[in-house]
Amino acid sequence: MLSRTADHLYWMARYTERAENLARMLDVNRRMTLLRQDADAVRRRWLSTLSIVGQLEAFEAAHGEVGEDAAIAWIAFDRVNPGSIHQCLALARENAHAVRGTLTSETWETLNATWLEMRRHLAGGAMAPGEFFEWVKFRSHLARGVIEGTMLRDEALYFTRLGTHLERADNTARILDSRFSVPEGGADDPDSPVDYYEWSALLRSVSAFEIYRKVYSDLITPRRVAELLILRDAMPRSLLRCMTAVHETLRVVANDRSDETLRRAGEVHASLLYGRVEDVLEAGVHRYLVGFLGRIGDLGDRIAHDFLVSSSAG
Repeated sequence: MLSRTADHLYWMARYTERAENLARMLDVNRRMTLLRQDADAVRRRWLSTLSIVGQLEAFEAAHGEVGEDAAIAWIAFDRVNPGSIHQCLALARENAHAVRGTLTSETWETLNATWLEMRRHLAGGAMAPGEFFEWVKFRSHLARGVIEGTMLRDEALYFTRLGTHLERADNTARILDSRFSVPEGGADDPDSPVDYYEWSALLRSVSAFEIYRKVYSDLITPRRVAELLILRDAMPRSLLRCMTAVHETLRVVANDRSDETLRRAGEVHASLLYGRVEDVLEAGVHRYLVGFLGRIGDLGDRIAHDFLVSSSAG
């Protein structure tokens, strides 16, 4: 496959997945602020959210004071912010358009319709935040289902999967770190019950609340949350499940330049496959996740070097 085609498919998938994960994070934080009447606590939450998605400096340069409404508008709807949901959907559509002949008509129509609906929503006045976030998640699910249900099992699909799962791994790690990186996260004792609403919100943000109840049937504790979202392969959005998909896909699309990239992906995968939650907790979940994000970033750069046109798209 031409590297330019692979590049567009990979970033089409990453931007679609990124839009969904931003919607998940915003929705959970919006719900949690409804439970907090302390204005300073609400502000700290949105400061943390902007920091997690790497947009705090850009936001402060554009708006100054951090507040809930401004943060949601910046991350969700802003046309100037290159990391907003609006721009992610625009770039997903733009990349799909560039390889329209490689995609099935159903895939192109789904992504194009999402962008056209987004434009109509903004032209007629933005939807209520909760309604908008559900719409974004639905459109992402729909696009992924159409891709898997209609595309040939060839390199076009494989590079789409690669983008999806690498982006998902990055976002799951960031969402999980949002609770383990702050003292008030309640994770000092990994076996103690925690703030139910805070941690159930985290689980819901990665569609893991019902799965947690099915697997553990007990109180929510930091140890079990870490185990579920980092090391449990049966959890669809866990780091292990994502890296299993990334490693398997890299093996299929390997070329004469990608040996080191495949080795590093295998190393990350093996550390998760054979890792123990006790080792993660001993190292510190925050430190572990920061290290994981660094390795994911390195993999993204190497994939761009080995297969794609450039590493500048994301």
